[in-house]
Amino acid sequence: MKFPYGICDFYDVISENYFYVDRTDKISLIEETGKYLLFLRPRRFGKSLVLSMLENYYDVAKAKQFELLFGSLAIGETPTPKHNQYFVMNWDFSAVDSTGSAEEIRQRLHDHINGCIEHFKACYEEFLTNDIELHPTNAIRSLQSVLAAIKATPYKLYLLIDEYDNFANEVMMAGKSNSRDKYETLIQGEGALKAVFKAVKAGTKGLGIDRIFITGVSPVVMSDISSGFNIAENIYLSLKFNDLCGFWETEILAALQQIALECGFEEQQVHEALAMMRTFYDGYCFFYEPKSKLYNPTLALYFLKHLQDTCQYPRQILDDNLAMDRGKIIYISQLPHGEQVISAALNSEKPLTIAQLASRFGVNEMLTATKDMPFMASLLYYFGVLTFGGDTPTGELILKIPNLVMRKLYVEQLQDLFLPDWSAREEARQMAQQFYQTGNLQPLCQFMVKSYFKAFSNRDYLWTDELTVKTAFLTLLFNDTFYIMDSEPELDRQYADLTMRVRPDMRRYQLLDFLMEFKYVKLKKLGLTAEQVKQLSDEELMAKKIVKQKLIESENQLKSYRQTLQSCYGNQLRLHSYSVVAVGYERLIHCEIK
Repeated sequence: MKFPYGICDFYDVISENYFYVDRTDKISLIEETGKYLLFLRPRRFGKSLVLSMLENYYDVAKAKQFELLFGSLAIGETPTPKHNQYFVMNWDFSAVDSTGSAEEIRQRLHDHINGCIEHFKACYEEFLTNDIELHPTNAIRSLQSVLAAIKATPYKLYLLIDEYDNFANEVMMAGKSNSRDKYETLIQGEGALKAVFKAVKAGTKGLGIDRIFITGVSPVVMSDISSGFNIAENIYLSLKFNDLCGFWETEILAALQQIALECGFEEQQVHEALAMMRTFYDGYCFFYEPKSKLYNPTLALYFLKHLQDTCQYPRQILDDNLAMDRGKIIYISQLPHGEQVISAALNSEKPLTIAQLASRFGVNEMLTATKDMPFMASLLYYFGVLTFGGDTPTGELILKIPNLVMRKLYVEQLQDLFLPDWSAREEARQMAQQFYQTGNLQPLCQFMVKSYFKAFSNRDYLWTDELTVKTAFLTLLFNDTFYIMDSEPELDRQYADLTMRVRPDMRRYQLLDFLMEFKYVKLKKLGLTAEQVKQLSDEELMAKKIVKQKLIESENQLKSYRQTLQSCYGNQLRLHSYSVVAVGYERLIHCEIK
């Protein structure tokens, strides 16, 4: 079995017998839904392969290869009458360099479209009777020549546009005023990008363009060019297209079972591997009422390919190609109150909620308008670092981090925000490494008060509670190379603050498992000033009534959680349990619960 990691050419995947999860049953649904469709998914989620599937299905030049490509797939059993009945042209705007002046970008856009037209001419030479004239500085005129040539044939054009919003993504990540000016030049008035979409729309009015399928990450560009292209139907929130990209768990299990035959795994090892993949890669839903979750296909293929090649899990659980998504979180964190949204997303007990997903906003709003929490949360959804998690009793939408590998991106960004100095981050890393092996929490607590809490106290937070403390420890202790962290917050219908279970493949090392519960005491409730708290010993603080109550409450919770964990995992856990009480930002009291 071959896994097509990084391969998005449907022809190669099928003809070279790569692993393929059949989504051809969606082709008839796409036909029935509409002619001009917009489909959004996060980057690296398999959108290009969907376009390639459509290209190979509808391409008149590949009619003789239909049985080879689709004969063994779902659509091959009941093909639609439109198969192999179109000329197909594919534009990929991610291939257009967005640096330089607006005029340079405009020319590159026209060069790209002209290049696609040249490819079109070569593919359909035997079908065309009229010549296609290329205009080097005016691809719109070239497109009109294409449509004129098509009119002389019995066929029409199916236009596929991949990464249509690439320009907006580049501008957003840059965040510079001159970048915004360049983008606005491209989309406002008769700007180049807007002019292209207006020409495409004009081509649908009996001039030869019969169907259009557009993919991207967000609705930003469509909002900006709506006056020039107002015919697209959004299908990205439709239940029937929820799994157009992504893998179901049953499909992952089938692949793991095949690998198990090659590697000689026992059934227990298959389920262990599935549990690993579920924890790190599952959890995506693109419909308001999630019934079941999808796996990120790029991450899943990364894991499966490594497992097949080595019969071991990848040590680095986050594929570098997805690590780039951290830039999206950085963008949000730099907005006013963006840090609060990033931190709040880490709270499993009180997830982010919004009344509705923002869908009509352009680059100007993204770069200049006031950003509220629903706006920022909606962007994180489109970027793929939040996903739908159901709804509240009052009908609000719940957005949550889909899995542990995405949680890592949030944690790393918070660590950089609160520990911008490299030497401080390195000191924290070494202390965490020692803690994993010894269970000695005291140095980490001292570092937290000395270095980390200073950042908290100097920022305008709307909340200060147990979540503050938990977030601080999570950012310092997070390590997905060795641990499955906070993957099972619900323990016997209760929620543990932080669990750290050693990954099954890392149990050969001298690493401990941890269970931690955090409490917070405000200085006002103690009736002491910050300076007075600093002067007290640990014993004196622990003797204070409210601190003592918090420790007892935490101890009772930990004993219950510990019993549940041990009943689930037995003697394999080297479990250490800690109660941690923060007294303002000045002190951390902790004790180990046996």
